[in-house]
Amino acid sequence: MKSYGQYCPIARGAEVFATRWTPVIIRNLLLGCRTFTELRDGAPGISRSLLSERLKQLEGVGVVARHPRAGGRGWQYELTPAGRDLQAVCEAMGAWGSRWVELGPQHLDPYYSLWALARGLRSVELPERRLNARFELPTMPADTRRFWLLVQAPEPEVCVQHPGHDEDLVVTADPAWLARWVLGERSLSQGQQAGVVDVAGPTDLVRVLGRLGEASARALATWGRAPA
Repeated sequence: MKSYGQYCPIARGAEVFATRWTPVIIRNLLLGCRTFTELRDGAPGISRSLLSERLKQLEGVGVVARHPRAGGRGWQYELTPAGRDLQAVCEAMGAWGSRWVELGPQHLDPYYSLWALARGLRSVELPERRLNARFELPTMPADTRRFWLLVQAPEPEVCVQHPGHDEDLVVTADPAWLARWVLGERSLSQGQQAGVVDVAGPTDLVRVLGRLGEASARALATWGRAPA
């Protein structure tokens, strides 16, 4: 990592934290991502080589620790105590971004929104019945217009192709509403009432999806941990 050549703690900290993609990688580790694939899934657009480079840099400065995966190939990553201390930095940056940086079209990747929703659901008690919801984003380009949210224990996931299970719900939405729903700023029922969301399917499952969205947003706000 390049140095600013300054003794100032802000400059020294920025040498570690303020490189491109590093805050996103730290955020994903705080959310419980442990494998290379999980980290990359939560950072759409990063190349494999750059992610590998950043992980090596963070390991070199003592922010990330790497261990062989138990019973499998590859590595498992986790934050060291120094890395976990960056949670407060991430929270401060998130609060500032929420207050001062408006959501724009460049921020509205529906895959990431649904990935974050699924990540939050890993910390939520899930219904016994599997739920398969298809999300349609008509205003997006053709290759980012349709996804499936598969809610099942132990790991909810987002699929870019039909997962092979019957669809329970079809959600047609605007990507801006989807991002705000995942952030906990809007509810599913509010979106329906405003006419920016349409959900086709049984009413009881629509209510389940609404509750799951709210629970995921709460879990994401506390990094998947119960509030103190």
